[in-house]
Amino acid sequence: MSKIAVVYWSGTGNSEAMAHAVVDAIKSAGVDVDLFQVDDFNADEMANYTAFAFGCPAMGDEVLEEDSFEPFFADAESKIDGVPVLLFGSYGWGGGAWMEAWADRTKDAGAKLVGTVIAENAPDEEAIANCEKFAKELAKEA
Repeated sequence: MSKIAVVYWSGTGNSEAMAHAVVDAIKSAGVDVDLFQVDDFNADEMANYTAFAFGCPAMGDEVLEEDSFEPFFADAESKIDGVPVLLFGSYGWGGGAWMEAWADRTKDAGAKLVGTVIAENAPDEEAIANCEKFAKELAKEA
């Protein structure tokens, strides 16, 4: 049975809003989904899921949040080979280089990347629509 985990870190609420849009779209597709803040999820729990949506904003010099999300994702990388994954997050500067690097890293780990969604600051209607679109694709792949 398909079950998706949506795991995110959010400092201002922007990536959290995107996470909720992803969860709602997965539910509307009829797939079981659990939502976790990254500190409440351990990579060892990944065996209980068939797909993942990971959310994290750009931090510092366009990198993943370093105290919680980066260590989690470093552990998760070894568990996503062949697994459908969606990436999302917001940024306040730059042009999204952190997402390009994260997407490359995810593909290099062998994941089946179904899409990426970025939003400059708070997600606008287009970003939410893209979250919903790719979440539905993730649900089909799960």
